[in-house]
Amino acid sequence: MRLRNSNLSRDDCLSRYFPGYQPQAHSTPVGLSGGSCIIERQGHCIVLRKHHDPSAPDFHFRRQFRALRALPATLAPQPLGYFPGWMAVEYLEGASVPTLPNSHVTAALLYHLHQQKNFGWRVSLWPLLERYWQFSSPLRRTPHWLRTLKRLHQQGEPQPLRLAPLHMDVHAGNIIDTPAGLRLIDWEYAADGDVALELAAVWTQNQVQRSELIAAYAQAAHLDEARLAQQVNRWQPWIQMLMITWYEYRWQQTGDQQFIALADEGWRQFSHKG
Repeated sequence: MRLRNSNLSRDDCLSRYFPGYQPQAHSTPVGLSGGSCIIERQGHCIVLRKHHDPSAPDFHFRRQFRALRALPATLAPQPLGYFPGWMAVEYLEGASVPTLPNSHVTAALLYHLHQQKNFGWRVSLWPLLERYWQFSSPLRRTPHWLRTLKRLHQQGEPQPLRLAPLHMDVHAGNIIDTPAGLRLIDWEYAADGDVALELAAVWTQNQVQRSELIAAYAQAAHLDEARLAQQVNRWQPWIQMLMITWYEYRWQQTGDQQFIALADEGWRQFSHKG
């Protein structure tokens, strides 16, 4: 059993490691939740991130810090320190993009990430799907959900087409347009995995936009477009189930009705495609 008794409160973290800094009270920063905030002293800002999932292992949070340490400033905010229950990272000047950048820009950003050295730990979707099932509401667990899990488990996760470090949560809200160029934030799901899995997980508006992204990425990465598209399609059921069951999991955690609405819509779309 994990113990979080050693974790610091926000005020203790500030007084011990950031004397003179105060939380910004006038804004809700993009990508920050669950107690995370921006702290400021004499105009200098730092992002103070908190482990937002109380049921997740502590090493998940430490891995996020390790991932940021491994990434260049051209991709991600730089980490400034790790403390019990918290990490401090560079504050990026800029704003999240309103929509996903065009396919060539997004493909270039992802290819830049995928050219970096591997993190050293692999993404595995099956344990996440199992965990979301176990921690979801028993009243929401349906035979259809269980059958889908059994089918995916029997199939097994696709073998990687090309292994690389992945972000695994790329959407417009996690892309910051800074004076130095686009940067990715919110690296809590970062791990090594198949580049096709990353493309399957990108939050596109529709299948046309995803197809354009696949074509642009294949060109940038010198991959056969048809083979890449086929591999992305293999990952799609895994990603769809991951998103739906994460909504179920978060609804059980928070009671926030937006999550159950998103889960219901996800199930509807998944059943329609099936």
